[in-house]
Amino acid sequence: MSGTEREPDVETVEYEIAGSSEHSGEYVADNILVDRPRDHSSRWSAAFAAPPMKQWIRLRLKKLCVLRSITFGKFYKAHPCNMKEFVVLVGMSEDNMTEVLRAGLKNDPMPETFSLRYTNRVGMPFPTRYVEILPLSAHGQNFNTSIWHISLSGITNEAYVEQVRFRHHEYRENLALRQVLKHLRQRRFLTPVNQILAQSGLQLEHPLVTSIHDSFVLNGDWTRTEALIRECSNAGLLRSYRQACQARTRWTRIRGLDADGDVPCRRGGHAMCMDEQNGVIYLFGGWDGQRNLDDFWAYDVAKDTWKLLSLATSREKNGPGPRACHKMVFDSKTGCIYLLGRLGDADMIDAHGTRVGVASSELLEGLVLRNGAVELRGESAHLLPVHCSEFHRYHTRGLDAGKWDLLAFDTAASGGPPLVSDHQMEIDSESQTIYVFGGRVGDAEWEALKFSGMYSYDIRTSRWKMYNITDAYASHPSIPPRFGHSMVLDTKSQTLFIFGGQREEKYLSDMFAFHVPTNTVTELFSNFSSVGGPDPCFTQRAVIDVETQEIYFFGGLTRPKPNAPPVVEFESPYWIYRYDRPDNPGQWSKLVPEKDLGSAWPQPRYAHQVVYDSRTKTVYMHGGNGGLDGDDVVPSNNEPESRSQPSSGGGTGQAHGDAPPEEDRRRARRGRAAAPAVDADADMKRLDDFWRLEIIRPSKEEITRRALFEVRKQQFREMCEDGPPIKALTFLQTKVSEVVKHDDPEEAKAFRSLLSAHLLSAFPRSSPEESTSATRPASEAGPSSTREDSPPPRKRSRSNSPTAGTVSVVRWEQDPCEAEGGAPSPERFRQRTEMFERLMTFINEDARQPDKNIIEMISDEGLGI
Repeated sequence: MSGTEREPDVETVEYEIAGSSEHSGEYVADNILVDRPRDHSSRWSAAFAAPPMKQWIRLRLKKLCVLRSITFGKFYKAHPCNMKEFVVLVGMSEDNMTEVLRAGLKNDPMPETFSLRYTNRVGMPFPTRYVEILPLSAHGQNFNTSIWHISLSGITNEAYVEQVRFRHHEYRENLALRQVLKHLRQRRFLTPVNQILAQSGLQLEHPLVTSIHDSFVLNGDWTRTEALIRECSNAGLLRSYRQACQARTRWTRIRGLDADGDVPCRRGGHAMCMDEQNGVIYLFGGWDGQRNLDDFWAYDVAKDTWKLLSLATSREKNGPGPRACHKMVFDSKTGCIYLLGRLGDADMIDAHGTRVGVASSELLEGLVLRNGAVELRGESAHLLPVHCSEFHRYHTRGLDAGKWDLLAFDTAASGGPPLVSDHQMEIDSESQTIYVFGGRVGDAEWEALKFSGMYSYDIRTSRWKMYNITDAYASHPSIPPRFGHSMVLDTKSQTLFIFGGQREEKYLSDMFAFHVPTNTVTELFSNFSSVGGPDPCFTQRAVIDVETQEIYFFGGLTRPKPNAPPVVEFESPYWIYRYDRPDNPGQWSKLVPEKDLGSAWPQPRYAHQVVYDSRTKTVYMHGGNGGLDGDDVVPSNNEPESRSQPSSGGGTGQAHGDAPPEEDRRRARRGRAAAPAVDADADMKRLDDFWRLEIIRPSKEEITRRALFEVRKQQFREMCEDGPPIKALTFLQTKVSEVVKHDDPEEAKAFRSLLSAHLLSAFPRSSPEESTSATRPASEAGPSSTREDSPPPRKRSRSNSPTAGTVSVVRWEQDPCEAEGGAPSPERFRQRTEMFERLMTFINEDARQPDKNIIEMISDEGLGI
């Protein structure tokens, strides 16, 4: 379905029991149809413990639907038989099911709702008739697993579901035909391939890729092949390979000053935003270890200079007071900055109140409404109620440039969020909408942890809207509220990514996608640490590149183990998250520094701030905390020691992402870890350093060069077999050498080995059943296996033939449609086909033939597509 189509509402989906594994006693599968949390017998219970015995329960939906979520009801109290780990599969038939969820339940009485994957790998929704739940374990060891109640939600609108069913069926037909066409072409049945393409109107791959196959495999036209590869590069068909290459980081310390030789002082918990069009970064507030700040700065990227816009905004009309743990966003359409939230000196008082704020009645006397904004005058100009959530706007352009507006003195009074700190805020300038999620609520009961939810603010109408996505009892998946998390907005897909942070005493490692137009929450990871991502984290920072569909992650505090004291992440503080579709789980990978060990990079920290310039692909990072007051740990050369970290609880004092708590600090030590050189000027506590980060990947020209190297290796191989050795040697020393990166040890080694592999020895003839790739020397390995910065290896399809001594139905003989004279021999056709498969690793997935080989999809039981 197109992203702009309005989906029907999600409804409860009725079902019946289609079958189950053997049950225990009276605990039959039909019991789960009704939710009776206080009835001890109202459950399905397996006859045996799982594992080792496989347990399952299968449901048949009364209506075909696009299934979106599953909710598990529970017993009214913890129970040892409660299901812990489980898998959910769905399908149109009972014998062809696909896994759509693997998760776990808590041993408590609260129902839990999980999003189910409802689209295939290309983002197309699929219909469901059957659902199967496979319990993997119970909370009590050696107890039989019990399921108390299941509720399903999805789209059941008949017209919509029928459209989904038809499109999904057509997609499968298309894919099946393309698999057949690939298989026939690999076996040199070119005439039927051409006939099917002409009759069906199907496209096996991008036309440029088809041309590469003809020139490379059929004709051995090397000049034409290289020209086509360059055309593919210019057409963007090598983009995915480049994005999949290992990203490296290049950090540069920024040392620009203002006219007086000053820079923003050391701080953490401050806020930054960026005007990308004019190359200006704005910085406001924060905590310097002694007090909250209200200075306001601007950094000009082109001029490499700071400018102090205001020494104290609290002295300006409608200006914000000192604060930390607030957020700012920049509206590129109007040039306005919006500021919300704070943790100020008077915000943390208990229910008895150790400090009295200004009464709202006293404040109202000084309020004046001007141009849709609230203006404070008289003695009330810099006084606000202790727990009000004021909302500020600053103008950087136009007649009001340099002025502040007070849009609201309490957003909660107009349907917006309460006073929050350590929340997150994003803006969609095109739709003129601001999104705010989470944060710790500041009220008279500071010691009781409270969290805010999801809100949006319409800049045009000045109206707030609240989204019900944090209700754990709702029938749809929810996002647990939190603070100190990360949130970024993909403006193209209108999707917010929310991950990490803290809830209660727990650091989180979950990740959610919230699709704003459909109000849909998808849990991408319940624990991204378990799939190769960062450790559970708090006060980390993140930015997004919408064009490349990547999120850059800058670590904060972490807990390697659930109950361990928090520490600053030293070993792997920087990560990248890459996704193809926002509602499907993507891939985490570490950002590694350049190989130049002499280059400095910033020390790990938390409560810092980052902004991203999408035009220049550059991240800017400022300040934060490298440790706590009183710590005397100093980094030593390239091996930074760990240091004391703050308690994560909700105690008294400034227990937020930046400021240390009043209680005694818990100390934690981590072993030394090798790292690039830490900047010599860095302080281990609050920091004032300013850095620029460039994400480095191979250039388009570099990727093209790698592909040309593969082509010329094959050309050299054939010259060794067919022509005089001196000619092949000359070609190796000139044409092959000029596309080799000789300062790369691995590539240089591969180049040198070509001489012995092909020229100084006879070409090794492999038996028909052996894969060419299996007998190929290490130097001939594909591009993804010979380079450190290449994408992860992708399984390639292989040419298959029967064992020796039998007559094969596939002989790779010349097809009638091939031109007479110059057609490759069967052995050379197979050889070039193998090399063509390797060339396809450079091509975008949507522009090449299917990755899998149809033979590899056939099991002993039949075709397992």
